[in-house]
Amino acid sequence: MLEVGEGHTLYVEEVGNPVGIPVIVLHGGPGGGCSPAMRRFFDPEQYRTILFDQRGCGRSRPHACVTDNTTWHLVRDIEHIRTTLGLDRWIVFGGSWGATLALVYAQAHPSRISWLVLRGVFLATQGELDWFYGGGAGKFWPDLWARFIEPIPAGEREDIIGAYHKRLFSGKRSEEVVHARKWAAWENALASIDNDGAVAESPADYALAFSKLENHYFINKAFLGPDHQILANMDRIAQVPGTIVQGRHDMICPPRSAWDLHQAWPMSELRLVARAGHAVSEPGIASELVRTMDNLARQSSTLRL
Repeated sequence: MLEVGEGHTLYVEEVGNPVGIPVIVLHGGPGGGCSPAMRRFFDPEQYRTILFDQRGCGRSRPHACVTDNTTWHLVRDIEHIRTTLGLDRWIVFGGSWGATLALVYAQAHPSRISWLVLRGVFLATQGELDWFYGGGAGKFWPDLWARFIEPIPAGEREDIIGAYHKRLFSGKRSEEVVHARKWAAWENALASIDNDGAVAESPADYALAFSKLENHYFINKAFLGPDHQILANMDRIAQVPGTIVQGRHDMICPPRSAWDLHQAWPMSELRLVARAGHAVSEPGIASELVRTMDNLARQSSTLRL
């Protein structure tokens, strides 16, 4: 456990080769937490893999806490992990919200990045939030969309994020859990291209952390400035190399964001994966990520580490 200030303590773990290529894994959400499955992309003989639960998530404490929990706190936490471990540079690996955070961190500390590996790109723009919480994705999944908005009165459905915010932070645990599970279920159901819409009910503690933190970040526009802040600041990482892995049928983070990022980033390679959605568990996406990390291990002598 690593203390990072403001009363927050992060769960941090290291696996693999202690003198291997350092790579930090940024999980999604916000609010998702890391898991042992995230280790599978990194050859343990080649990589020193660092995973952590972001503020309020997983095994970090306090649980589901949104106080002093912003994108900029997380960027500072990542730097604190790097300096605590005595690393000069590292590969930053992130998917979905983890890709957002990886880009923001890289733009703040470009000299610390040897390579960026991003999956399921989310640029935290209003258009992306409108797609997923304003009915865009619901046009493809009308039954699940109806289930998601059902607990919200008709007069509040123009602002689903705001309407859920009132209920997720009502102070009544029973009400918060009900709405947290519905919020999490909407996203989980659309993650995989093979999902038929059926999703198991999330445990209460997980649902609360995932949904409250995600909603907290989204109602605050990810604590970024102008709507297209990430794309506007791509000049800061113009010399940082990276790989983007994106499912062509991603219903949560449509491929247009990955395409726009690639166009603004001359040092990037974009790999669009056919017949794949958003989830890192999609076979095509997992294979591309493993291939990417194996290739980087083979060319480690050329990486700035």
